[in-house]
Amino acid sequence: MNAAETLSAMVAVELATPLPAEVTAMAKELASHGGRYTVAVLFYGSVLRSGKLDDLLDFYVVVDSLRGWHQSRIPAAANRLLPPNVIYFEYTCKKQRLRAKVAVLRLDQFRARVAAGSLDTTIWARYSQPSALVWARDSSARSSVIDAVSQAIVSAASWAAHLGPESGAAEAYWQGLFQRTYGAELRVEKANRAETLTGFAQSRYATLLPLAWLVRGIENLSTDPALCQPNISAAARYRARAGWAVRRALGKPLNFARLVKNAYTFADGVDYLLWKIERHSGVKVELSPWQRRHPILAAPGVLWRLRRQGVVR
Repeated sequence: MNAAETLSAMVAVELATPLPAEVTAMAKELASHGGRYTVAVLFYGSVLRSGKLDDLLDFYVVVDSLRGWHQSRIPAAANRLLPPNVIYFEYTCKKQRLRAKVAVLRLDQFRARVAAGSLDTTIWARYSQPSALVWARDSSARSSVIDAVSQAIVSAASWAAHLGPESGAAEAYWQGLFQRTYGAELRVEKANRAETLTGFAQSRYATLLPLAWLVRGIENLSTDPALCQPNISAAARYRARAGWAVRRALGKPLNFARLVKNAYTFADGVDYLLWKIERHSGVKVELSPWQRRHPILAAPGVLWRLRRQGVVR
């Protein structure tokens, strides 16, 4: 097999990771909600790593019709304009109440946002990390997801090569990249988040980096198996830094716009955001009755307070 085929095979195996029956049942329920419009349901995030089902589960639902999924023009239009829409979903399985944050986007939107040239870094950054394909409509849908996730890994590895050190361990490239992608988002994360991510699957990241470089056409000059040395010219590094500056400048405004939009699609969204802030930072945020009634108007002031406290970066 060539490098691209080897990468696809590795991604296919990873996406087929066995999951708890509760997660599979919830994914099937999400798929049935969209009926014939649902292409695939992916699972990712902290619960995939920890297995703690009492935490908030993270799903991505890929569809081929936003109107078909949302069954309403306004949320479908919002999802076309600024994907993905995020909804809150609950499901009871084996007498256990599961809670999930569900992102919904169209297949062509998914494909566009895993490309290295995408100005929105969130999708390829997410899917360069481990994920699982819990449900697929058919073999064609499964192949489409495998291709998209493979592309996300190649995109991430390419940015890591261009923005990372001239040589170093694979872990240094991935950690540097994730620090940059989190820095380009409006995130509530601990300072060691990048180290935690790569530490969860260190051998995976070490294997994927030089393989994805081969797929991208980036030569690894290192003869030491413990080190990587991408053959990147100074001019290419300069262009990449300039390109990343644009993405960093756009990242937080895009995230804020999504927060505003999802305030209308995410049931109990304010309580979810406060819970997430406390979970990741240890800081409990209290809102006044006015702030709860008017979360959009209150958001700039609250975000400014959290930035001053160092909670939001």
